Amino acid sequence: MKKVLFLCTGNSCRSQMADALVNHDFAGRIEAFSAGTEPHGLNPKAVQVMMELGIDISGNSSDHISKYEGETFDYVITLCGDANEKCPLFFGGVQRLHMGFEDPPKATGTEEEVMAVYRRVRDDIRRTMREFFDKELAA
Repeated sequence: MKKVLFLCTGNSCRSQMADALVNHDFAGRIEAFSAGTEPHGLNPKAVQVMMELGIDISGNSSDHISKYEGETFDYVITLCGDANEKCPLFFGGVQRLHMGFEDPPKATGTEEEVMAVYRRVRDDIRRTMREFFDKELAA
């Protein structure tokens, strides 16, 4: 089974969604984890939009990257520019990639406009991860 670590600054939204989506969509083939360079807790709106898909992340923790020191991953994927710049070097043949996505907590507007951004980013992450890992697993 392949292992992937998703990194974002806060480990509150994008990395949490990517972790849950990959664990859901690639169950038994990929084991996903997430962490942050400066974790600030789980984002309630991320929890809400994931629950709309029937994926419950409410029990997830927002972890610092140091939790995974010494572990080997097949992929380390940064999802925001800040984490990409601060990501430490991982050893063990890891493939390090950056796949940037808009930061939903920075969305402005009405509640429905903000939630639309969360849903769009969630769906963008899902589509990107499916395309990437379908190709990687087929290789």
